[in-house]
Amino acid sequence: MVHPLSRRTALAAGLATLCPSLPALAQKKPEAGVSDAEIVLGMPMPLSGPVSGYSVVGKVAEAYFKKLNEQGGIHGRKVRLLIYDDQYSPPKTVEVARRLVEEDQVLAIFGNLGTAPNMAIQRYMNAKKVPQLFVQSGASQFDDAARYPWTVPFLGSYQGEGRVFARHIIDNRPDAKIAVLMQNDDLGREVLKGLQEGLSKQGKARIVAQATFEVTDPTVDSQVVQLKSSGADVLVMAATARTAAQAIRKVADVGWTPDRYLNFAAASVKMAFEPAGADKAKGVVALAVYKEPMSPRWSRDPEVLEYLELLKTHASGVDPSNGSGVSGYIVAQLMAHVLREAGANPTRESVRVAASTLKSPRISMLLPGVAMANSAADLHAYASMQPVRFNGVDLDPVGPALNMK
Repeated sequence: MVHPLSRRTALAAGLATLCPSLPALAQKKPEAGVSDAEIVLGMPMPLSGPVSGYSVVGKVAEAYFKKLNEQGGIHGRKVRLLIYDDQYSPPKTVEVARRLVEEDQVLAIFGNLGTAPNMAIQRYMNAKKVPQLFVQSGASQFDDAARYPWTVPFLGSYQGEGRVFARHIIDNRPDAKIAVLMQNDDLGREVLKGLQEGLSKQGKARIVAQATFEVTDPTVDSQVVQLKSSGADVLVMAATARTAAQAIRKVADVGWTPDRYLNFAAASVKMAFEPAGADKAKGVVALAVYKEPMSPRWSRDPEVLEYLELLKTHASGVDPSNGSGVSGYIVAQLMAHVLREAGANPTRESVRVAASTLKSPRISMLLPGVAMANSAADLHAYASMQPVRFNGVDLDPVGPALNMK
């Protein structure tokens, strides 16, 4: 007769033999987008459509990670960056984001362009608890840690830009009559709001005319003519580079000579000032954060030389004079910094926390005085920006870098 205890012992031994993986089944499921060999990231990008010129952002970011992988990657893992065309169209961005999250199982998405495309996916990304990082927009919609903790904006706030312009206008033309040409979305509305806030602190300089446009409009000629008729002696533009170039050129062609201010996202020598005509764009005041790679001022700068070498070896099709490529370089560096800070075994949560608590990391190609720092109180990555004036060839600093917080 077999003792009951012996039967139980034999049964336990048999189960252990049949199911040796039971302890493994109890282990935590691997994090999406992270394996022993790689980290998978996503980037919706306008590879086609009305602002496809900005696709260079994705091309340079991809080149940066290729080089980084050759050097060993991050914490022993290679970074695989998936870039899909969203055409700068919100419905297409939704489609791309769902593909990246649900099919490709990315750890995070980062660096994608535009207010409307990112607004279209913000609720989805936060509901899925997938980091939506370094959104290329300064809209206040993306600075809401309480409602949308998984979203972190890259640019300085659009309202902050408007306030900086107001300060400069008051200091240099205190009796100004101001016209505003604005994209009909949060970019335009928030630059206008910041401008209004800045002007409200004094009683002389004032806005006398406004005109809006859609990003798909073929030209803004009629809006420029309308604004000129207001008698304004200052023009503030809130646009993308293509439209800014059209506006600058038309202002000159109709013989209007206002002081001109242009938002950061459009202030590209290659994409706005040169297409407008360098002579016609001369004198435009804007904000800048990075070294223009082909500027004589930086011709021997080690960081610029390193950037140009990256383009030569890993992104030979990118025009080195296109400063938007530098934006891709900076946002890729920032994403790499976050992955390092997120730990040897990054999770979506650790990535979110690292991206929301930047403490002035060292990022190559930033202008002196420009820093990146954020917190739940203000998630915008850029903490300061440099006012500049286009001299017909280059961007000259105008005073010190200014705090955008």
